[in-house]
Amino acid sequence: MKRYYICLLGMILVLAPALQPVVAAELKPLKPVELKVMLANKDFFLLDVHIPEQTNIPGTDAFIDFRKIRENMDQLPAAKDTKIVVYCLGGHMGRIAGFELIKLGYTDVFELKGGRLAFNRLSPQ
Repeated sequence: MKRYYICLLGMILVLAPALQPVVAAELKPLKPVELKVMLANKDFFLLDVHIPEQTNIPGTDAFIDFRKIRENMDQLPAAKDTKIVVYCLGGHMGRIAGFELIKLGYTDVFELKGGRLAFNRLSPQ
C-alpha cells in the first residue's frame, strides 16, 4: 500500500505543473507622466472609454463606451498582444474597460491612473 501512495505522489508531482491554471494578464497602472513619454514614440493603441464622449488625449485611436467594449471589438486591434492604454475622465470607467479587455483576451493592457484629468494637469515640457 505504501508503494501505491509513493507512486501516486510521484504522478502528482510530475503532472502538477501541467494542471496549474494559466496566469491571466493583469491590468497595469500607468502614470500620466509615463503616458506623456510614451506618446513621443507611440507604439500602442490609445483608447478613450469615457461617456459621454469628451475631449480626447492627442493620439487617441478610438472612442468606445466603457460598457460596450465587447460589442465594438471591430474597433480594437485584432492582435491580442497589442499594447493598449485605456483611459476615461477620472479613471473609474477606464479600469472597468481595462478588465473587460483582459477578459476578451488582450494581454498587454494599461489603465491611465487618474484619467484625462490627471494627464491634463501635467505641465507642458
